[in-house]
Amino acid sequence: MIRVKCFIITVILLAAGLRLTGQEADTQPDPWDDEKLFNIGYSLGFNAMTFRITPSELYLATDSLHAGTGSLYPGINIHLAIDFRLNQFFDIRLLPGISFGQRMVTFDSDRLTDTVISPQKIESSFIELPLHLKYGWRMSDIKPYIIAGGNFRYDFYAQEKYRLERPVYLRLSRPDIYFEVGTGVEFYLSHIKLGIEVKYSRGFRDVLVHDPHPVYPQYCNSIEQLKSQIWVLSFHFE
Repeated sequence: MIRVKCFIITVILLAAGLRLTGQEADTQPDPWDDEKLFNIGYSLGFNAMTFRITPSELYLATDSLHAGTGSLYPGINIHLAIDFRLNQFFDIRLLPGISFGQRMVTFDSDRLTDTVISPQKIESSFIELPLHLKYGWRMSDIKPYIIAGGNFRYDFYAQEKYRLERPVYLRLSRPDIYFEVGTGVEFYLSHIKLGIEVKYSRGFRDVLVHDPHPVYPQYCNSIEQLKSQIWVLSFHFE
């Protein structure tokens, strides 16, 4: 019985030692990892969405209603990560996916003291198609990099018309095109490549639908332009 126990303990210790040895070997960076023409993985992340607001000078002069950005709320991003290798330093990355978030527009007035100006919480759900050029330089088992590119976003949650049961008096158009720039670091782990990335995304279009609410037109009329900007923290797994 004692011999059986010793044998079992020996087998367990040998297995553990082989596993540790294998892990140590796996942690060595693979020199051929970056020479694959095509890599695929997935990406999870968090976002913070807001607006760049241009106030209406005409409305400001008459009614003194000021629009501003409110608090930031965290959202989530889920993407597929597809990398195409161009050479030792450059890759093209395609990240089709979806993201969810919300933005706040606040209002204050010096003259409309008898009217309650409530903040507008606008929710968005995007279908996204980012396309980036990535430049990186590998140093042993890490690879710092920078990215730049564009992103087409389609907000399928944007309202096509005002809903009387909801106290939201601003409407957004659905499509928009963004310029994106960011930086990150890839870590070559034992069985996976992990990338941590920070990215800034800026929309080109005025996404405000200039169709004032029939009861509360002051919300829309006080804004000349409403453009999107988004910060994203992503974790890429390949």
